[in-house]
Amino acid sequence: MSMNNKQRWMGGVVLLGGGVLLAALLLKGNEEIEQDQTQATVTHPIPKTEPKPKTAQPAQESEMVSLQPLAVDVETEKRLLEEQRRSREKAVAEQEARAAEFLKMQQQAEAAAARKAAEEYAAINARRTAAQESSDNIPPELVEDEKAKAQRLADEKKRAEQQKTTAQQKADAEKKLAEDKRKAEADKKAAEDKRKAEADKKVAEDKRKAEADKKAAEDKRKAEADKKAAEDKRKAEADKKAAEDKRKAEADKKAAEDKRKAEADKKAEAEKARDLMENGDKKWMVQVALAANQANADAVVSKLRAKGYKVTTSPTSKGIRIMVGPAKDRDVADATRKKITTDESLNMKSAWVIDWVPLDQR
Repeated sequence: MSMNNKQRWMGGVVLLGGGVLLAALLLKGNEEIEQDQTQATVTHPIPKTEPKPKTAQPAQESEMVSLQPLAVDVETEKRLLEEQRRSREKAVAEQEARAAEFLKMQQQAEAAAARKAAEEYAAINARRTAAQESSDNIPPELVEDEKAKAQRLADEKKRAEQQKTTAQQKADAEKKLAEDKRKAEADKKAAEDKRKAEADKKVAEDKRKAEADKKAAEDKRKAEADKKAAEDKRKAEADKKAAEDKRKAEADKKAAEDKRKAEADKKAEAEKARDLMENGDKKWMVQVALAANQANADAVVSKLRAKGYKVTTSPTSKGIRIMVGPAKDRDVADATRKKITTDESLNMKSAWVIDWVPLDQR
């Protein structure tokens, strides 16, 4: 095999190895992203960290932050979600950095291979030029027949196709990486929105429950206050009724006492008057009427005084007593009675003689 073909094969092997290494890195990055997404959706229990295979990847790959279970407190849960988001973003950035680094290494290897091939082509062309000047010194391995030329062109075409395939694979890998990143971000956002909605729902439920408990407590307090107010009102009414009954009983007692005292005084006064009338100085009066009120008494008195009689009135428990007199002799008083009863203008048929003692002498 000529030196030119060896260089071509070496460049193809370098390109193929770089493509395989890049594909392995992309697959490994996708596996880690899927693992991060799986860990982000699990809250209980704490996921176990599986041992990672030993590869030539940087040491930062082993520093992925393991997710912790979410706490009940909303603020703690938000803080943990933020830490998980930053960890995932850091992991994606590291994967992209590693992919860019290996892509750069592949490009450098391709450039080195192309540069080396160009140098070899330049050396061959220089030797060909020198061989044309002196055909006696042309090495047999540099003589290129039609078959070797066709093989060279086929190898160059194959290498170009391999480079095109590698570039296409690289573009597809980058497109797939971008799509996986977009999908991971969309899944992360959906999970974040779901957690936020659940947290808001839990906060709203807690608030509704607290308001219901507060309203129940307020209703209970109001019911107790109404019950106490009704009890106080009933007690006040009972106390008022008891006081009213007591006052009424005392008033009835006092009225009965006053009535009893008045009756006793009246009885004593009657006894005194009777004693004076029976045992004291007696004066005879002609009682002509017993008026029910003062107006009737005044009318009778006016009629008697118009006839020239001396009239005296005396209030009693049954009415106002109207009397004519007095006279010191019963016969005189009886004559006055007859005169009054026979007077048609007075119309007093029921007059009678009584012995009477004035109030100032009783």
